[in-house]
Amino acid sequence: MTSSLTPRDQGNLPAISAPPLIRLDAYVAEDGSTVVNGHLLEMGGIRRPNEAILDAVAMFARTLGAPVAATVIDRTVMQVARLRVYPDGSSRTIGDEEDLPPGLERTAAEEAAFPPLARVERIIQHAQREELHAAFVLASALREHLTLRRGAEDELALEARAIEAYLAFLRGDYLLSTMLALTVARIRCRTDLSRAAPEVARATAAWQRLWDESQIATRGQELLHMWEHLSAAGLLLEPSHQAMAQAVRIRLERGAASLPTAVTATEPALPPGEGPVAPEDKPLKPTRRGLRRFTRRPGPSTESSP
Repeated sequence: MTSSLTPRDQGNLPAISAPPLIRLDAYVAEDGSTVVNGHLLEMGGIRRPNEAILDAVAMFARTLGAPVAATVIDRTVMQVARLRVYPDGSSRTIGDEEDLPPGLERTAAEEAAFPPLARVERIIQHAQREELHAAFVLASALREHLTLRRGAEDELALEARAIEAYLAFLRGDYLLSTMLALTVARIRCRTDLSRAAPEVARATAAWQRLWDESQIATRGQELLHMWEHLSAAGLLLEPSHQAMAQAVRIRLERGAASLPTAVTATEPALPPGEGPVAPEDKPLKPTRRGLRRFTRRPGPSTESSP
């Protein structure tokens, strides 16, 4: 179900010509599932995520014979950690100001070494084998790092979020799927209205599976605003989209009629393109130096720091 990183798997290694201190990425999901460079690690039920990440990144450093940088998004503690890992296995955490210089050249070098599209293909392979947990965690890791690196409105970050929304739908988490798909639709309404209708339709499909009345009302109001915005712009052209817009309107009207007045009062939805771009993205704590769980002295020891 999962993919292990081994030195013999050349597909997991940076390009030999990659610039020094190429930055790797790692992700720890809320349930402890751990990803390094688009590969879900075998944890064996006993390894801690921080130790598994350090072992994997140290392997890259030994292979390259040079220090390696890493950015770790750890959702178990809501934090981003930035690391330097050395060929002898030692590591230290650094502050944001010590991190690799940002810029298009650095981003291009990192994504050439670990192409996002190759990661998408791996996600699809897991989904085709009905390994939905693995596929979802990998999609979340890809979306989190692309968003951190490029911003929520970047095209690759948007596509990763759309994939994550679809996988959440397949797993039966319709509220999360609705939230993720609504964010994609919200950004499309803001940046490229001509491409927004299919995204609003996907968000509507997930919303139609919701049962919680407050979520139906809140999310439905935003959907209705989006459909009306598309209609006013002359972009509600597909009959299926027109039917969806009507279905949202009818469901909201029926829901409002069946509830007491005190319950039906909800905050008005913001017009499309206004408000937070990705409100479901929980903020991460700033990087701190000296995080003990990611600090290791030289040597092969893999014992966890307290």
